[in-house]
Amino acid sequence: MGEQKPKPPSPAEVRAQITRLLPATLPDRKAWATDIYAAFASLEIEPTTQNLCSALAVTQQESTFTPDPVVPGLAKIARGEIERRAERLHIPQLLVRAALQLESPNGRTWDERLSAVRTEKELNQIFEELIDGVPMGRRLFSGANPVRTGGPMQVSIAFAEAHASDRPYPYPVEGSIRQEVFTRRGGMYFGIAHLLGYPTSYEKPLYRFADFNAGWYASRNAAFQNAVSIASGIPLTLDGDLIRHRADDDGSDTGQTEIAVRSIARAHWDMSDSQVRRALAKANRLDFEDTDLYKHVFELADETAGRKLPRAAMPRITLESPKITRKLTTEWFATRVDRRYKQCMARATQ
Repeated sequence: MGEQKPKPPSPAEVRAQITRLLPATLPDRKAWATDIYAAFASLEIEPTTQNLCSALAVTQQESTFTPDPVVPGLAKIARGEIERRAERLHIPQLLVRAALQLESPNGRTWDERLSAVRTEKELNQIFEELIDGVPMGRRLFSGANPVRTGGPMQVSIAFAEAHASDRPYPYPVEGSIRQEVFTRRGGMYFGIAHLLGYPTSYEKPLYRFADFNAGWYASRNAAFQNAVSIASGIPLTLDGDLIRHRADDDGSDTGQTEIAVRSIARAHWDMSDSQVRRALAKANRLDFEDTDLYKHVFELADETAGRKLPRAAMPRITLESPKITRKLTTEWFATRVDRRYKQCMARATQ
């Protein structure tokens, strides 16, 4: 008879483990544990200690477990975005200032409310009301909302909306998915989906943390770019972006990585440009690793380098956001999360 598999922990046992791993000073630890467990259960992600510590480490780094963290200088960020939007639409700043002096539904002017804004949830609400509350609101403000991430894991709102369109959201939606991101339950649900809701072949969680910042499979793709550069002799930026999704100023939709891949694909494997593009189009999927292109590139690069090259690498990306006031990188983010992850794993064994 084969060995029996160990019985999986009960929901109560998992929630108790999460409660133990959360910061001891965190208010409402049991409520946090309930929402985190619910996210894992709804997403059908196994709540292993490694997975739990990964989610907790990202949350600690992004918000120190604050569903709606305060962002310094948020009013200035919002005004800058409004001014840039108006400039692109050729709307005089005089008209913009006049619109902001109008009274909002709570009796204060829009300008007063913007001046007092402290959190992304507050700012998001202001922009949602502005769209329908002032003249030219939809034209001026519908694309000017500077709030693109939110909640305790600072997950991308665009990701959350796309995820909810593909998979049923497990809670009643009060308003919109965008608004759900700013709740503890919604922020953790979508954040855990973004962090753990896709399969990888990574041997270290460090690269999943990098992907959380740079995009799914960015670390795998950066390693592929490194292999392409070694095989072709063409220097490449290891940013994990294998194809250009929009044409640049000269009308070309072919990026430097694809150009380099084409050069060795034609010379070594008689692959057409269209075959290369079809393979690279799988860059945001695990089965990119099953393509002939992926295998051929690494075989050639390993032979050229005289050793087996890493299959994951840190994306070389400088972070850009109105909220960022100093030079930060994806590597900075991932290494800090990884440190918190290791601390969580150590606590789990105590």
